[in-house]
This record gives sequence, structure tokens and C-alpha cells, in this order.
Amino acid sequence: MGAPLEGIRVVELASFVAAPAAGALLADMGADVVKIEVPGGEVYRYSMPKVFGMASEFSEGPAFQMDNRGKRSLVLDIERPAARAALERLIDGADVFLTNMLPHRLERHGMDAAALQERCPRLVIGRLSGYGPDGEEAKTPAFDYTAYWARTGLMDMMREPDSPPAFQRAGVGDHAAALALVSGILGALRVRDRDGIGQVVDVALQHIGHYINGNDAAMALVVRDTPTRHDRRKPFNPLWNQYPTKDGRWLFLVMIDSVRYWRPLCETLGREDLIEDERFAGFFERMAHAGELASILSETFAQRTLAEWEELLRGKPIIWAPVRTLGEAIHDPQARAAGAFQEVDHPTAGRFETVAPPVRMSRHPMRGERPAPALGADSESVLRDAGLSADEIDAALGKEESK
Repeated sequence: MGAPLEGIRVVELASFVAAPAAGALLADMGADVVKIEVPGGEVYRYSMPKVFGMASEFSEGPAFQMDNRGKRSLVLDIERPAARAALERLIDGADVFLTNMLPHRLERHGMDAAALQERCPRLVIGRLSGYGPDGEEAKTPAFDYTAYWARTGLMDMMREPDSPPAFQRAGVGDHAAALALVSGILGALRVRDRDGIGQVVDVALQHIGHYINGNDAAMALVVRDTPTRHDRRKPFNPLWNQYPTKDGRWLFLVMIDSVRYWRPLCETLGREDLIEDERFAGFFERMAHAGELASILSETFAQRTLAEWEELLRGKPIIWAPVRTLGEAIHDPQARAAGAFQEVDHPTAGRFETVAPPVRMSRHPMRGERPAPALGADSESVLRDAGLSADEIDAALGKEESK
């Protein structure tokens, strides 16, 4: 049984996170993904731990490794005509062209959708942008921090009422966008297999932000207003709330159906007295006295450490979770049992762990163990495979100028 995308050739002209992450997922499914990088490599490649002040001598960028695993690397300066001609040859033989390059740059190099579709009618074009292909801001550069996080209301919603807007962690929106982009590309390839005609697949970070925040966004679209933010001191449902423990850690209750879980929670906490309390007798009573109940639960959870609560709550018929630090979460036995992490054997950095592909297939092991390529490691072989002569390869790589 071959890999799902065995024989599919992808040319990736992209940098940073979302589009390259989509390329990595396509490579996981067996596609031959050629990553085009500028001379010297993209900045993301050099995001080593020590750059962020962490005590580590790891010689690679861990995030770059995750989002570029399993690809081949070709270095081209596409401002040079010979390099651009080589890239065109490469695209001519590809099934998918994956990019997050801004529209005016693609047009300048003759790689906009109209030009590519005229050259290669079978080509599937996957485009990642900040704000989509239409509208006044279609050409505006963006990161997920701006288009996905700040512009969509997520940054404002993800906070307590009296707290400043939350700062997003790197790549959060990008990885969601990558999943959407891969889904669209797979659909386009399916159609192309039927009628022989490719198409353009567009994914916008702003749109992804609204989709990820779909529950609140759908509500806002109906009521034409911002939904109420969560306030842990007076939550809508005290059984769906976070509480501090004795040692300053946090525990999260997620019993959205408070009617079903009210008695089991009280019995688990040893607070059977609350069951008979008229203030909390039913859903609406608990909602009316939410602040009082939240205060009582806060006092209760403050009596034990997080570890003590974990021991007490484990296996009980309630829904809860400890709020882990990331340093703790990477050691979670369940995450490891589910295959969330993958070992990589890197030729220079040695053996290390990374985040595994987020999809498991029963008939195809997702190949997340392959490292990202060294910069330009496959330049000559990729161009040779595309049918370029030795002289054309030298010209594309700028070797003629160095002679």
C-alpha cells in the first residue's frame, strides 16, 4: 500500500508557519514537497532556543523542524532570471503550488494564479493570505497575531473582563490555517483527478480566526453584539470555571450540563451540604447565585494542592482537568500514549522530540520522524529531476557568476 499522496509533487514558495506547516502535512502523507528558500535561508530556520533566552545549545530551530519535516530544500534567488526560469520548469511538473507570497510579488514574477493556470491547467494552487484574495486589504501583509488574533475579536474575548487583551502564542492561528489549507488542497486534487483541471484554494488567517471562534462569532452575527466574556468570580455556570488551589495552581471544571453533574461534584468534594442548599437547588438557582457558589467552590479548592486534588478527583464521574504548564504537558502519559510526540533523528542536531502529525491513519503511518532539510541540500538533485541541464542548473544556482 503506497502513501496517500505518493506521486504528488508540491512546490512550496513560502516562509514562516502556516503554508510551510501545510507542506509538512502533505509530505507526511507521501507527497514530494520541494521547499524554495532564499539564499541564506528564511528567518524561521534560525529560531533556536537560545535566541529566545532558553538554556539550550540545540543547533536547529525546533519550530522550523516541525513545520518543514520531510521536504527537500532548493535555494533560489528568484530575482535572477535564470533562477526564476528554473522555478517555472519545476512548477510545470508539479501537481500543487503552495505559497503565502504577497499578490504583487507573485504578479511581478509571473506566478500569479492567472499566469500559472494558463501555463499549467492541471495545477492546484494553494494560497495562504492574511485577509483573503478580495477586498481593499487583499495585498496587506499579516501574521496570525494580526489577522487571526487581533482583528477577529479572539484577542479581546480571551480574557477576564478587567484584564488586558491576551497575548497569543506563536503559530496558534497558523497551524489551524494549515489544516484548512491541506483540506482544500486534497479536495482540489480529488476533483482534478476526475476532470483534469486544477483550481485555486484560498485560506485567509482572518477567516480562520472567525471559524475557530465560530461559536461566539455565530452568536455575534445574530445578536449584532459581543457575547459576554467569562468572569470566573461570577460565571454563568460555576461548574464550568477555573479555580485556584492551595499551592497557587489552577484546576478547570468543565461540566457544561450542570444539572447532570451537580450531585456527583458535591459528593466528590465532600460538600453534600450544598445539594440541600436552596440557593443551588437547580440550574436557574445556581445561575442566580453564581457568584456565591463560585466563592464557595474557590474556598473548597483552596484547601488542597493541585496534586492532592488530582489524586482525589481521578476516576470520579465529573469532567475536569488540571491546568498544566507546557513543561508538564509534554510529559503527559495520555498524550504520549496517543502519539502526540515523535522522535526525530537529525544528522547534525542528534535525536530529539517534536510534535507529531495531528492525524493518524490506520493504513498509512504518518512519517513525522523525518527531519527538515539542510538549507539547499537538494538544490542540484531537484533541478536535475526537473529536467534541467548541467549548465541550466549552474545558471539557476548562480554558479556561473562565481566562476
